[in-house]
Amino acid sequence: MLEKTKHSLIPPASPQAVGLDAAKLERACEIVASHIAGGFHPGAQLAVARHGKLVLYRGFGDATVDPSRAVDERTLFPLFSNTKVITAAAVWTLVEEGKLRFSDRIAEHVPGFEAHEKKDVTLAHLLTHQAGFPGAEVPAECFGDRERLRRTVCEFKLEWPPGSNSIYHRTSAHWVVAVLIEAITGNGYRDEIRKRVIEPLGLSGEMFLGLPEAEDHRAAAMYPPKQAEQFPLDPMLSSRFMRAGIPGAGGYATARAMAVFYQMMAQGGVWNAIRIVSPRMIDYVTRDFTGDLADAYTGYPMHRGLGPFSLGQSGHPGLGTIGHPRTFGHSGVGTSYCWADPASGVSFAFLSNCRRDNAWHNKRMDILSTLVHASILE
Repeated sequence: MLEKTKHSLIPPASPQAVGLDAAKLERACEIVASHIAGGFHPGAQLAVARHGKLVLYRGFGDATVDPSRAVDERTLFPLFSNTKVITAAAVWTLVEEGKLRFSDRIAEHVPGFEAHEKKDVTLAHLLTHQAGFPGAEVPAECFGDRERLRRTVCEFKLEWPPGSNSIYHRTSAHWVVAVLIEAITGNGYRDEIRKRVIEPLGLSGEMFLGLPEAEDHRAAAMYPPKQAEQFPLDPMLSSRFMRAGIPGAGGYATARAMAVFYQMMAQGGVWNAIRIVSPRMIDYVTRDFTGDLADAYTGYPMHRGLGPFSLGQSGHPGLGTIGHPRTFGHSGVGTSYCWADPASGVSFAFLSNCRRDNAWHNKRMDILSTLVHASILE
């Protein structure tokens, strides 16, 4: 089930050794392989871990189509919105250091943010997509200019009162989170996220917020759906996007790294005896803060926590129909899904390189996630 590797990031184990049904996991792999054979996407990685052990890590298909380059264990995939939880994790550490509260108004830490009636926007509003400016954008010229970025987010304008609705903020909320991290620490948000989350987890070689040019040879290209016999390149992934480290969309990682990241949360905030945050913090940030309030962007309740969203009692597309209600995770636009089930200790990561429509993507992920939940035997 597990490809042979000398990598020490996470020790391998057989599914049976940690109470998982190998046949169910193999069936998940067969489905991924069938999608690639059917031309639905060029390549993918799938990883499953439990109790600190990696029981499945497999690559499928091609990372790039022309020229053809196969997916391997070191292939880095764009994370898109899966990045949001990594950025949120850095914020959780600041809260545990007493430098910030989830109830803090952003303007308390970022002078000028109160402009355009935003004085009541809190950190909790940002992380639950209730801040009130889902359509706000940050121009590419701001990506590498901290002061210009700060001025830009301060000029965001409300579309509705903060806390009165929950509508997906594609990138705007996490740009404000980035500015907040910089205001509190005095350091660049990318450096803080690397120092607080990526490096302590031992993921420096497999998780990046902004892809260094030296790692380009490992990166999967991104494609929209096939046109005739071709997968055209996706213009979304410009060189500027790849380097920028957009805090809500610009991460790159392997599925193995994402399985480790979610293992940390499944284990109550600790990995390899290094504590990132406390068990109480993980319990709090993975609660359902938005309930059955439907998100106007997705059309269904998101059950948002302070970073990830959860399955809840009424379900959530992609997290698996039969999963425990406390299962939590995040998706990436038509390409990826990562989650953890704290009740069983299982973490899951699927990354691919074709931006499918949400209806097809959610159905695919529900099937794969349900198979992994069904593999839990004890």
